[in-house]
Amino acid sequence: MSQSFKDKKVLITGSSRGIGRATALAFAREGADVVIHYRRDESAAFETAEEVRKLGVQALVCRAELESPEEIDVMFDTVEKEWGALDVFMANAAATAFKPIMETKAHHIGRTYEVVINSVLHAVQRAVPLMEGRNGRIITVSSLGSRFTLPRYANIGSAKAALESLTRYMAAEFGPNGITCNTISPGVVETDSVRFYAKDEFETFKANVISRTPIKRLTQPEDVAGLALFLASDAASFITGQVIGVDGGLTLISYGPDGR
Repeated sequence: MSQSFKDKKVLITGSSRGIGRATALAFAREGADVVIHYRRDESAAFETAEEVRKLGVQALVCRAELESPEEIDVMFDTVEKEWGALDVFMANAAATAFKPIMETKAHHIGRTYEVVINSVLHAVQRAVPLMEGRNGRIITVSSLGSRFTLPRYANIGSAKAALESLTRYMAAEFGPNGITCNTISPGVVETDSVRFYAKDEFETFKANVISRTPIKRLTQPEDVAGLALFLASDAASFITGQVIGVDGGLTLISYGPDGR
């Protein structure tokens, strides 16, 4: 461990499992204190926090429903009270209903945009003052569906596209404060979420994706965590407003004349 983030303070939404958990542990290995945020799975959050503490750093566990500005405020109030500062905010959590457009209702869109867009805006408004004088880093997590059409993905795909745009605007506004803002766009990440999306067709979906990926595997949560570490590091201090893919080359290749 290089301890390159020693004494840095990091908040990652949705960090009890999947990408968020892997990223929280990656920052902790490098010496950062981490907020473990969760909405529902308390046991997973506390298990992740215990793993973080075993690495010799602090872990705060915060439950917050991201559809509630009041609960987001309570989470940031805790960070302000305990640490008084924040160096990295990573908006990783998402929620959606996977449905065709003709079956998508207003409340499906409302909840998705509340979590993916509105909560990020509110959280950033709380995070930025805590980053004053600390060259903060804001990282948002998008998906392939922001640029490419996927079945039953219009709801969250359009929200992720909006998130990428919002991140660019944040980069322009917060740059003079020394804060960089970038988006990570993973490929198909091997998590519970993709299994929920693919349902009974997961193994077929996985095989199809791998067959079209030059580096022959799915994206792993640790791949995303590695990019997050880089974007939060001093080495990335002049990178801002970018959408950076981590997909093993999946998006490089289109269909050939033989359909492969």
